[in-house]
Amino acid sequence: MLKTFKLGGVHPPENKLSAHKAIEAIEAPEKIFVPLGQNLGAPSVATVKRGDKVKTGQLIAKGEAFISAMIHSPVSGTVDKIDTHIDASGYRRDTIIITREGDEWEEGIDLSADLRKEITLSPQEIVEKVKASGIVGLGGATFPTHVKLMVPDGKKAEYLIINAVECEPYLTADHQLMLEKADEIVVGVQILMKAIGVDKAIIGIENNKPDAIEHMNKSVANFAGITVQALKVMYPQGAEKQLIKACVNREVPSGKLPIEVGCVVQNVGTAFAVYEAVQKNKPLIERVVTVTGKNVSIPSNFMARIGTPVSLLIEKAGGIPEDNGKIINGGPMMGKAINSTDVPVTKGTSGILLMSEKEAKRVREYNCVRCARCTTVCPMGLEPFLLGLAGESLDWEIAEKEQVMDCIECGSCQYTCPSGRPLLDNIRLGKFKVGQIMRSRKN
Repeated sequence: MLKTFKLGGVHPPENKLSAHKAIEAIEAPEKIFVPLGQNLGAPSVATVKRGDKVKTGQLIAKGEAFISAMIHSPVSGTVDKIDTHIDASGYRRDTIIITREGDEWEEGIDLSADLRKEITLSPQEIVEKVKASGIVGLGGATFPTHVKLMVPDGKKAEYLIINAVECEPYLTADHQLMLEKADEIVVGVQILMKAIGVDKAIIGIENNKPDAIEHMNKSVANFAGITVQALKVMYPQGAEKQLIKACVNREVPSGKLPIEVGCVVQNVGTAFAVYEAVQKNKPLIERVVTVTGKNVSIPSNFMARIGTPVSLLIEKAGGIPEDNGKIINGGPMMGKAINSTDVPVTKGTSGILLMSEKEAKRVREYNCVRCARCTTVCPMGLEPFLLGLAGESLDWEIAEKEQVMDCIECGSCQYTCPSGRPLLDNIRLGKFKVGQIMRSRKN
């Protein structure tokens, strides 16, 4: 019997329309827009100014806070200006705007396709290299990877779990990356294992990707301690706590991190980025992005430079369909609508979904019928109907008491609600406000 997590979960239509579409590298446009806030935590601080010449891979912004990340130039050219530009949130954020001129790379970056298996760096050197390369979690959370690799005193990592689940409908970037870069990913897994000092790694892949399971199994065959775990298809299995439960049957306590149960979780795309950083000296300047939708003429997986406007990716996928109603940054369950295609690709951009007017239209909202479906499907064991009401009525005390901060924003509750209640919207509001209140107490 296939493993999965035990509590809640849903199975929305998969719609993996871009599955098995080869990753296509997109040439960077003339103008690149590199936001300074591309990670969970504090924004980075620019180290360049208007008129500076930069090379591809050159450091252009430092992550000075503990939870922050370095940013490197995705192209070579001239810094046009540092100004505000719209991002996926709809707000204008500080952005380094670069005019591309050729493609001259920083010295020391290995652009060859040769596989480098020998790992020569020490664990501490690996962590420093990952930090210097600006790597963050590429599954969407964008938590700085080097911070995850710094196991706190008194804690011990036992398992490295690689998240190759890609349970979000439509998205196929991780799936295709495994088919094309399996050997590099496995070396990246070894590097991560060495960094945190573990001898066991599990690559979790849902069973709707049999070719990826087979391919990764072949790649890990000669590496002791690395196994591929086929998992039952169940959303949101890609969430850290659910993946840990599915793979090693351990439960992360409320308010705690995976290291509390001896686990460190990294996305499969992150493992590939770590390989490129440590073995090839290549910082994180590009990533795979799925562009898809039922009416998109060419659903695709693109390798896009960070800072590339989403409009260019959509154009390469055949353009915006005539009946398009909404463009989503991410997938349909956890993604958020964007109001402009001028939004640039960032380190956290896993996909762009174009939905028709019919698909995008919200269902009519009715009063709660007390069916408890939202509670049944909540993978965190919460009461979404109550948290939704707390957010709607601005009752932050109730929201905090009912553990709104434990919500992983998977959207299972709203997906299953027969009354069309905007549960996730109200819960997100509650999380934001309660988070502010909790931080203010510490100051």
